[in-house]
Amino acid sequence: MTALPHPRPNQRTKPGPGQESCWDYPRPPALEVSSETVEVVLGGQVVARTTRSWRVLETSHPPTYYLPRDAWVDGALREADGSSHCEWKGAASYFDVVGGGGVAPRAAWTYPTPTARFADLAGAVSVMPGQVDHCLVDGEVVVAQAGGFYGGWITSRVVGPFKGEPGTWGW
Repeated sequence: MTALPHPRPNQRTKPGPGQESCWDYPRPPALEVSSETVEVVLGGQVVARTTRSWRVLETSHPPTYYLPRDAWVDGALREADGSSHCEWKGAASYFDVVGGGGVAPRAAWTYPTPTARFADLAGAVSVMPGQVDHCLVDGEVVVAQAGGFYGGWITSRVVGPFKGEPGTWGW
């Protein structure tokens, strides 16, 4: 049996009512304010909750949610070693997420001094949904973007296919 090729952008999923396609997101990415209820859970404990966040929307990726620093409970973020660089947002630093007796090493990151285009994200924190118990958007459990490199949050609101799956590196 021959494996079917992974869907390419010309085979994208058509959005239904109330949905959006990640293929309609721009490149360079856009920054959008969100009033959705966003929660992060680790060790059975809600370690962050807010109704004031930002979504980064980039072609071929599900949104990445950034929560203001005050959305995180005291002690939930512990500075971690290392850094990385995003061509759009600048230099990132990392946190371990701590909660409910558990630790998710380097599961969260921030841009202390982002580029001008993403200035609103200064100090805001995102998390890899696959490294914590779960993340929720308006009560819906998020599916982590595949691949382990990307931090996208997949909900029923957005359709793909999404970068990160096998065979998508060149998208």
